[in-house]
Amino acid sequence: MRPFEDATAIRERVLAGETSVESLIARTLERIARIDPEVGAFRAVFADRSLARAAQLDRSLRNGARPGPLFGLPLALKSNMCLEGTPADCGSRILAGWHAPYTATFVQRAIDAGAVPIGTTHMDEFAMGSSGENSSFGVPRNPWDVARTCGGSSSGAAAAVASGMVPLALGSDTGGSVRQPAALCGISGMKPSYGRVSRLGLVAFASSLDQVSPLARSARDLERVLGAIGGVDPRDATSLPGPFPPPESRRDLAGLVLGLPAPFFPEGLDPEVQARVDEAVCLLEDLGAEVRPVALPALAHALATYYVIATAEASSNLARYAGVGFGGRAEGDGTLAGMMSTTRSRGFGDEVKRRILLGTYVLSSGYYDAWYGRASRVRAALADEFAHAFSAVDLLAGPTSPTPAFRLGERAHDPLAMYRSDILTVPASLAGLPAASIPCGLARVGGAALPVGLQLLGPRGADERVLGVARLFQEHTTHHLAEPPLAGDEAQA
Repeated sequence: MRPFEDATAIRERVLAGETSVESLIARTLERIARIDPEVGAFRAVFADRSLARAAQLDRSLRNGARPGPLFGLPLALKSNMCLEGTPADCGSRILAGWHAPYTATFVQRAIDAGAVPIGTTHMDEFAMGSSGENSSFGVPRNPWDVARTCGGSSSGAAAAVASGMVPLALGSDTGGSVRQPAALCGISGMKPSYGRVSRLGLVAFASSLDQVSPLARSARDLERVLGAIGGVDPRDATSLPGPFPPPESRRDLAGLVLGLPAPFFPEGLDPEVQARVDEAVCLLEDLGAEVRPVALPALAHALATYYVIATAEASSNLARYAGVGFGGRAEGDGTLAGMMSTTRSRGFGDEVKRRILLGTYVLSSGYYDAWYGRASRVRAALADEFAHAFSAVDLLAGPTSPTPAFRLGERAHDPLAMYRSDILTVPASLAGLPAASIPCGLARVGGAALPVGLQLLGPRGADERVLGVARLFQEHTTHHLAEPPLAGDEAQA
């Protein structure tokens, strides 16, 4: 087994008897121990637990059990996901030392499908960030250039897959937190339609936007994970009925109409990103797709709308962290109010405080309708525009990120510049649409080769269409097979 094989190939090797699950997990742990000091993806590694799970799976296979779709595959979890008895600190000091009391629905479904949870990964605190730099515990580094960001907030999850430490990871995507790091790290990531995957056991940031989303080396791996973890959950009222739909099987794109919204190609778009995405669109045309321009004027307001709605929901969700129910506690001045104030002041980082304050303001008396009410109306208008566009086209396409990976520290003190990193991903989140980012080439930036992502969006509920086109694109390209130049990596020999 090579470190950069995709999950589907690894599973086939295990079932063919070329390696045992226990041997696979032992090699995974060895690679994490050797590579992660350079990359910094993992917050915690479950060595003993994962080896015990591997031995259990080997026994089940010898006893004739039917292997699940994720059989034997190492799986990394973002640190805002619950696995009973393991830390789930969300990258925040206020939850340092807190262990999940139960297992999330989507994690349990992955385990039932044969996955081996290998550890938790670093993330921006409470999933608030686009670079991984808002974590209280560690900042992951991009395997393509360790001086650059992995994106965020699922930064560690993306770095773990991109560096070949694990073939699969689960992240959460609120405004692009899986798609943007997938693009910057040269891997595949997909935010499913809102409700396709249960959110039970995902620590909330913005409840109407959060979606559990997989990261992998290929679109066929995304299909495998979503098929295992998706589907209705009676304990999550927002989950959609029925199982996750199987992907479309395509030999070409004849009859498919692809829309190119002008706002997805803004004036400030990096020219190297523009060139790689243009090449990808030309290939989709060669495969039979008809390409049309699409007008979506409300997209101009998407970023501002997102940051009003997301911060409003965050201020509500994070009100529970006050030193009373769970998490850390600071005594303060001895009063209840003083204890709560000191706990939150010491426990939350600057970005979380910024978003709580903004969210509280837009929900406050006298400002609610001017800010949150107006943003909600714009969100509805945006959803209507997407629905109208999808009456004429089958999918939308464009860049995932306006730039390749930027240097760590470059935007750390400029919140607005950091927020603009999400400008191309938040529209799909606001409308609850399925959207995938897949590699479409490399950009040359200052002598470094950095990945570029192509984003594909479909109508709500048409996840299988997005996956089918993504998989066909990868059957005709090799971008997803590119490996980062990790120092001392035997896979490069």
